[in-house]
Amino acid sequence: MNYQAIIDDIFHKVQPLINEGKQANYIPALAKVNPNQTGVCLKTLDGREYSAGKSSERFSIQSISKVFSLAMALSLEKQNLWKRMGKEPSGTAFNSLVQLELENGIPRNPFINAGAIVVADILLSHLFNPESEFIDFVRLISGSSTVNYNFSVARSERSQGYLNAAIANLLKYHNNIENDIEHVLQFYFLMCSIEMNCKELSNAFLCFADHKKAFDYNGVFLTSSQVKRINAIMQTCGFYDESGEFSYLVGLPGKSGVGGGISAIYPQRYAVTVFSPRLNEKGNSVIGMKFLELLTTETKESIF
Repeated sequence: MNYQAIIDDIFHKVQPLINEGKQANYIPALAKVNPNQTGVCLKTLDGREYSAGKSSERFSIQSISKVFSLAMALSLEKQNLWKRMGKEPSGTAFNSLVQLELENGIPRNPFINAGAIVVADILLSHLFNPESEFIDFVRLISGSSTVNYNFSVARSERSQGYLNAAIANLLKYHNNIENDIEHVLQFYFLMCSIEMNCKELSNAFLCFADHKKAFDYNGVFLTSSQVKRINAIMQTCGFYDESGEFSYLVGLPGKSGVGGGISAIYPQRYAVTVFSPRLNEKGNSVIGMKFLELLTTETKESIF
């Protein structure tokens, strides 16, 4: 498969979409990002790399970080994790309060905001120094020692994070938050603020693409079965209330973030990341969605 030629061709094809959608302007720091940029990187399990555009440009990965926090929490809690959240698609917006209230403070899955806030609480309860241990884990799986939080982005999100604060308070009311609410929220926003580029994210997601072997990174241990199950949750829940559309059009497990990134895997073959900040109304990258649709169409490589 000539991935580089395919990527170059698709990169050219999606450029007419560069002005469609808008970046996440409800987060002040993200509103300042140049929206007219696109990057992509595909990395194979056998070590090959193919890229185009701004593949080395770091951006705020936002909810893509929820895959990494889920991996740590599942390693720590194992099956007990699912007593505090479900594994089902939400069918509602990622920051919905209505569903959480109706379901007595049990988030539908770990990728909506409520679920990820519970995951942040779990990590705070288990880890001696959660902020340092989480970023060290991300650096390890990405292969980059310079990956870091963007503290100004985290502060920017907290300054406008009224709805997430409401979610955390509702979770606390239903006894699904153990730690101090403000500490949980600050850690949650900090994890979302991590900046990575397409190459680093694709490298990190190779760990999930290689699901036939156990995942063991400096004490974060997952069986091959658990890695497979994280992939299943990415497939069904990784794009909020557009997860069905992504499965239909692309057919790969993946995770999006409102920073404009999408990372996806083709099991036992590759991980791919696309970055373009303009989002559709569901909060997913317009160009990222189209790029990955064309990639699996032209390569005929999807899980279906």
